[in-house]
Amino acid sequence: MSQAPLRIAVVAPSSLLSSEAPPLVQALAARLYPDRTPLIFFHPQCFLSSGHFAGDDAARAAALVEVANSDAHDAVWFGRGGYGAGRLIEAVLPQLGPAARAKTWMAYSDGGAMLAALYSQGFAHLAHGPIPQDILRDGGEAAVARALAWLVDRDPASLEPSLATDPRPAAAFNLAILTSMLGTPWQPDLAGHVLMLEEVGEYMYRIDRMLFQLTSNPAMRAIAGLRLGRCSAIPDNDPDFGQTEDVVARFWCGRSGIPWLGRADIGHDAANKVAPFGVR
Repeated sequence: MSQAPLRIAVVAPSSLLSSEAPPLVQALAARLYPDRTPLIFFHPQCFLSSGHFAGDDAARAAALVEVANSDAHDAVWFGRGGYGAGRLIEAVLPQLGPAARAKTWMAYSDGGAMLAALYSQGFAHLAHGPIPQDILRDGGEAAVARALAWLVDRDPASLEPSLATDPRPAAAFNLAILTSMLGTPWQPDLAGHVLMLEEVGEYMYRIDRMLFQLTSNPAMRAIAGLRLGRCSAIPDNDPDFGQTEDVVARFWCGRSGIPWLGRADIGHDAANKVAPFGVR
């Protein structure tokens, strides 16, 4: 008996998805899974435009609630990052029902704000991982193939490597996004978790400042340890900050008593690995 194809809904709670991405993602899925090609539905909302956003807040929230609560989809995949997911949390969460809780959710970058909020409410099937827009990066087919491998088959080869040997629950976020969730009603409880963080496009002094804020949060001091992913496209500072992201992460771990666990293979790039939340 052949396995039924996975039904994936793509929405864009942040910035709009490039129209070039869907046909490339669907063609890749068909090549990788010819006998059980995932049914990937790109919601029309993905291509709306309202200033910085993929449609106004109401349109983005409505699309997310629609696909999350629908029995026609097994997974919700955020089309791209950018900015805007956090603006929807307060409107979206009260509307999500049992079907939304049963679904698999995958996002990263700005989508981590919604993942954090969902995790704070007990949603169990969440993952930080590549998204459809990534197919337009150099090497992007490999990134999207990795995401599909986890969504379709839970392929362990798609996972961030440390997860193979560390049985503790984990979570992964963009540093700026998780820092923005601290002190809100949707700050996730990460006690006992291995926390993985990555960043892109931030000055070193801002990375240092965010790590100060995050590691000073009493709840965050209860994590099992910190792994730092890639911090890419760091602008030049004048004068030079004089410390790398690795040095400042070690410093703040030492200051706060959080165990430093080394680096993580996640980041804003085509090499970004999948990091499911909680216990695998």
